[in-house]
Parts: sequence; C-alpha cells; structure tokens
Amino acid sequence: MHRNSNNKKIQVWLPLLFALVMVLGMTLGYLLRGNGSQTRGILMLPGKRSPLQEVVDLVNAKYVDPITDTLNGDMAQAMLAKLDPHSVYIPAVDLSEINEDLQGNFQGIGVEFQIFNDTVNVINVLQGGPSEKAGLQVGDKFVKVGDSVVAGNKITNARIRNLLRGPGASKVLVTMMRNGKLQQFTINRGLIPIPSIDASYKLDSSTGYIRINKFSETTYEEFMASLEKLQKQKISQLVLDLRGNGGGILTEAVDIADEFLDGNKLIVYTQGDKMPRQEYRCKRDGIFEKGKLVVLVDENSASASEVLTGALQDWDRATIIGRRTFGKGLVQEQYDLSDGAALRLTVARYYTPSGRSIQKPYTHDGNGDYGNDLLKRYQHGELVNADSNKVQNGKAYQTKGGRTVYGGGGIMPDVFVPFDTSMISASVNKVLNRTTVSNFVYQYYVQNKNELTAYHSGVEFAQKFDKEEDMWNAFANFASKDSLSVNSISAKDKDFLKDHLKALLGRQIWRNEGLYEILNADDEMIKKALEAVKK
Repeated sequence: MHRNSNNKKIQVWLPLLFALVMVLGMTLGYLLRGNGSQTRGILMLPGKRSPLQEVVDLVNAKYVDPITDTLNGDMAQAMLAKLDPHSVYIPAVDLSEINEDLQGNFQGIGVEFQIFNDTVNVINVLQGGPSEKAGLQVGDKFVKVGDSVVAGNKITNARIRNLLRGPGASKVLVTMMRNGKLQQFTINRGLIPIPSIDASYKLDSSTGYIRINKFSETTYEEFMASLEKLQKQKISQLVLDLRGNGGGILTEAVDIADEFLDGNKLIVYTQGDKMPRQEYRCKRDGIFEKGKLVVLVDENSASASEVLTGALQDWDRATIIGRRTFGKGLVQEQYDLSDGAALRLTVARYYTPSGRSIQKPYTHDGNGDYGNDLLKRYQHGELVNADSNKVQNGKAYQTKGGRTVYGGGGIMPDVFVPFDTSMISASVNKVLNRTTVSNFVYQYYVQNKNELTAYHSGVEFAQKFDKEEDMWNAFANFASKDSLSVNSISAKDKDFLKDHLKALLGRQIWRNEGLYEILNADDEMIKKALEAVKK
C-alpha cells in the first residue's frame, strides 16, 4: 500500500515537475535584449543535475507516448500559473504579433478592413502608406489577393491579414471592387506604424491633451513630437490620459516621467529575490517641468502606466484623477526559446520613489481571484463609490509634500470619478456585442461622405453635428433588418449609444484622434481635469 501511495503522488506531481525543468532548461543559452518587459537573457544553470532534471530525462527516455510541443507548452503554462499572474509561456505562433505591438510597427499595406456580408471592406487607408500610394480608397472591396479569392468564401480576419502582410518592399497584387467595377492595384508592402499616441490636441486655449494607449519602442518619440506640437500652440497646462493603458516597456515610461521631473529625482526602482535593486532616475532637463499637470487613470491602467503615475504622485508633480489603477507591479524578462516560443518570467517588483509596491496581492494557487479582481471591485462598489475606493492596502507612505499614500494595490487617485454604469447595462451590451454597430457606421459614412468630410476635425464635428436623432433613426432601421430592436431601450441607454455612434463615426473619418475628440467633449474625467488645471 505504501508503494502504491508513492506512485499516486508521483503521477500527480510529474507534470508540474516536468514543466518546471522543461522551462528552465529551454532558457539556457539564449540572448538577453534589455528593455523592460522585453528583456531577454542568458540563464546559467548549475552543472549538477537536480531530481527534477532526472525526472525529465526519465520521461523523455521512457514515457509511453511522444512528448509533443503542444504538451510541453501546456505544462509550461500550468507551472507558470502557480508562480504569479504574469509569468507566461508564449507559443511561437503567437509571438510575432505580440512583439509587433511592443515594437510599434509591422510590415504590411496600410489599411484597416472589416468583413461585412462575407466581403472584406476597406474602412480606412493610412495616410502616406503603401495602399494610399497605390490608389486604394475607403469603400473599396477586396475580391482577390494575388491568386486567392477572398470574397464570398467565408473569409476570416486572420486569413486576409496573413495574405496582405509580407516582407518589406515585396509586392502584392490585389483585385478590388469599386463602384461595381473590378480594378487591380499593385501595392509595395512597407513598414506600418502602430501608434501608441491615440490623440494629441488642445482641450481649450491653454490646455493640451495627450492620450497614450501603451508603452512601445516608439512611445517616447511619439510623445515628444506630440508635446512639442502642443507647446508651439502655446499650452501652459497638460492632461495626460493613461486610461486603459496596460503598460509595456518600462524605459519608455521612465523617459516620459523625466520630461516632467527635475534634477536627478528617483522615478522607480526594481528589486527581486535574485535581482539587486536597480534605480531609474532623471537624466536630463525636461521640456514640461513647469506648468500644471493632470494624469487620468482607471482600473485598466497597469504596469508602466502605474510607474509613471506613481512617480508623479510621489513627487507631488501631478494631480491624479480617476479610479484606483490595476495593481500590476511585477517585472518580466522575456527569454527566447529554441522552438521559436518565448518565456516571460517575473524577476522583480516595481517600487515608487516613496517605496510603495504597486503590485496588488495574489496567491500561488492558479490566481483565480486575481483574474476576477475587477469584477469584485465593481460588485463591492469600488468603481462607483468614492468611500469604497479608499481601501488602504499595505502600509502608509508619504509623498514629498507630506500627503499619505498607500502601497500594495495600484495607485489611488487624488480625485475620484465613478465608473459610468450605463456602459454595462444589458441593453447596451446586447447592441455592442453585435457587429451591427460597426457595419452601420461604415455604411452611414460611405452614404454621407461628402457631408461628413466637410468638418475639419473631431472637435468641430462634436460641436456642430446636429443630426444625431436622424442618425439614430437610420440606425434603428438598420438594426431591425439585422434582427436587433433598439426601440424599447431606456432614454439613458439611447443617449449613450447615440454618443457612441457619433464617436465611431468620428473615428471613421479621423481615426483615433477623432474618436477621442468626440468622446472627450462630454467626458466626466476631462471635466474634472479642466477644473484641476484652472485652480
């Protein structure tokens, strides 16, 4: 009986033990490329074989079935989930797209497309990009890419994307339908930027606004260009919008903080059990060290966003407005593996200048509660009630000016703005979960293009467009043909959806800049920000 009990224990622990050694072994000998969560390194393992390594050798030598790459990946991910919520195994098939987002560019043709009725429609053409140079226009429909027919054959986003992307300077022949006629275009693929700045414009005569959606390899460069443009327009205050920004490359956020802080102030430091303390300090004179600054955050602002926000709050440099941030204060290094996959392994924690940890609590049992944290915050009233949002995590710290702040659970704002619950009503979700909205916006734009493009910006459109009710009636009629009724929804939900349609129409014309110029016109956090910079 004792022997059978031991065998059962081995069967239970074997996958986890095998995964642990497999992950450690695969990291041996791969290059380190330094840069925040993008770093890659050489991991030197001890020469003596551990019991875990012996287990792996025995499994490889004796196990009844082949150990596949998929099984290896599954076991690696299962093991990493027991460590922390952010260590992750990335299969080779997913790595390229994930890295592109942080690199800030990819090789392609420079169009946005959407599939309507099994047809790939061009909904935006990148200004100055390969497709614009070749002559493609909004409203064109893809019929063929090369010799591959892509119309009317259950085309998918993934398939059309794979057909259109390719090496830089390579050519792709496309056949398009325009105004009922077939036309062919030869497009020279090129480098397509993935902007990390969504919008940069003036909220009023003296207040600039910049929204950053992530921290990629190009973010600091984009930020400087945006801020310098605004300074030429004589701004004296700035609103920096980090809502929904899930982070990215640490050094990009550090460089931006340096533009707001003077001297050699500490911005952030990292430290782990096997990683000595590493400090990131100001290195240069910043271009916005004076002037009022407001930072907007919410429950989806994470990682590098929290580093930037925490530094500005600890030095009393900015007023933080919004809701408590996500609480992701773990540092990952990325290691390339031999099969083209990668391992992002947590190696340290972020600490703000005052010494507070950004990371919220988690367990080592699969992190189920961690993943449901935002839902729990909503259910407990934290997203809508200022009093509930004053939960104090960890011990107290002091800002430079003597204000009390707390660590261990994200960054708490100085000014609380509740979550708009109309965004998650059942009626609104029923509409937004369908493709009906995006289909309607595109077709409404095509049908009214001359009238809509007469506006010069999203700001002007937000102020002067007065056909919201006509647009809503057109949408209600369009939705009914798609088996979606919107006639019985509440007045509040109707107003929300009308604003949403108008904003998406702005994005159709002016991309993300137009989207946020329209959304911000009636945004509560923007209103609070303008009040703060005027005090």
